[in-house]
Amino acid sequence: MVNIMMGPEGSGKTKQLIAAINKALQKESGSMVCIEKGQTLRFDVDHRVRLIDASEYSVDNYELLRGFISGLHAGNFDIAHIFIDNLYKLSRTKDPLAAERFLDWCSVFSAENGVAFTLTIPGEASEAPDFIARYMDD
Repeated sequence: MVNIMMGPEGSGKTKQLIAAINKALQKESGSMVCIEKGQTLRFDVDHRVRLIDASEYSVDNYELLRGFISGLHAGNFDIAHIFIDNLYKLSRTKDPLAAERFLDWCSVFSAENGVAFTLTIPGEASEAPDFIARYMDD
């Protein structure tokens, strides 16, 4: 399962992500990981969630992010949910083709490994391209 939360800058996507993390902690079993660029969530995310600052590991494009996520899973098969805050900031690109490939990879990885993904992406939800809209809740 891949779920995308989308909205313009400053619209509260990160707060929605924190709420989704807290909800997942109550309903899901298994380890949870939250990947962000920087440390803005360090006081907002429950200590049971592994909070990772991707910039500490030089993760700055989709290829490295795929490898990073694969490595996390290889080291901990109990990961049930991966949260990613601000995908475009983390990947340092808004290239739609690269984003589509990454989201499709997340979908396949999720199905094969039982890992859910929740991501935030900046932009108007009403203007989301099809490759993003198909992962958004109605």
